[in-house]
Amino acid sequence: MPLKDLPFESRPREKLLSRGPGALSDVELLAILLRTGIQGKGVLQMAQELLDIKPNASGQHGFCGIAGLLNATLDDLQSVKGLGPAKCAELIAVLELARRACTQRMQERPVFDTPDTVKHYLQLELSARPHEVFAVMFLDTQNRLLAMEEMFRGTLTQTSVYPREVVLRALHHQASAVVLSHNHPSGTVQPSRADEMLTQTLKTALNLIDVRVLDHIIVAPGQALSMAERGLM
Repeated sequence: MPLKDLPFESRPREKLLSRGPGALSDVELLAILLRTGIQGKGVLQMAQELLDIKPNASGQHGFCGIAGLLNATLDDLQSVKGLGPAKCAELIAVLELARRACTQRMQERPVFDTPDTVKHYLQLELSARPHEVFAVMFLDTQNRLLAMEEMFRGTLTQTSVYPREVVLRALHHQASAVVLSHNHPSGTVQPSRADEMLTQTLKTALNLIDVRVLDHIIVAPGQALSMAERGLM
């Protein structure tokens, strides 16, 4: 339904101002950012279709919901019909602000004072990737974030993640602890036996330089699992 045909109080912007952002759906919030639709397609329909885009055979990135959209690149957005330069720039700016806000929060306070924030941050960064990515969060003596680096990608096994490289980056950042993480594009966060073996290998290597492995978090769209919380460390 076009916005002009909705009751005034049900239009996304007015609804947000009167009831707060929590009252709006993902589609309504996205429609506020998009502001206008295109010929033959209202802004609400455009927002819904944007969230519903799935990968196709020609390699188009699929968003499949707000989590996927949060990981979109400028190229991904520019491939969507109806998203001109202005809309793409605004969306990318908002998504980058969300990532930076989450990063800043973890740089200012100990990471594990708010463990859910760590999971949300890693979901934001990794969960929608179409391939497996192995990342490491490097922490200082107070468990505040120094840096997060994506170190390996592809099919992750004990032999494709090189402990020596993780050790070198930990020394570079003068880290006191790390949080390991990788995504499962399959959608399940259940750790495999290979995940458990890899964790133990990295713990042994990093222990030699007195760097603790605090957790290994596996993420997928809408999910995150802490191996430490499951007693798998």
